[in-house]
Amino acid sequence: MNKSINLRAYEKAGIVTVKSIIRHPMESGLRKNNKTGKKYPANFIQEVIVQSANKTVMEAYLGGAISRNPYFSFRFKGKADDHLTLSWIDNKGRSESKTIRIL
Repeated sequence: MNKSINLRAYEKAGIVTVKSIIRHPMESGLRKNNKTGKKYPANFIQEVIVQSANKTVMEAYLGGAISRNPYFSFRFKGKADDHLTLSWIDNKGRSESKTIRIL
C-alpha cells in the first residue's frame, strides 16, 4: 500500500486539476541537532514526474530548500477515466509511485 502520496485528479471542461501531497521529511542537510551539534543528513525529493495517457504532464526537479511534505497542484488538458501516475525519487535512491483514475 502506498503511504507517502495523497493524490486526487478531476476533470472539468477538458481540464484536469491535480492535487497532491507527498509525505517526506525534506531535510536540506544544513539543519543541526540542538543536542549533538551534528547536522541532520540531507534527505530530499529530487524528482517528481506525473504521467497521464502515456505522456508526461508535469516534471519537477527539487532540492533541499523545499519544505517538508510538499504540496503540488497543477492543471493540464486531459479527460476523465484516464489513469494518472505520480512518481518521485529522493537523493537516497528511495522512490514511490501511485496511480489513480481521473474523476
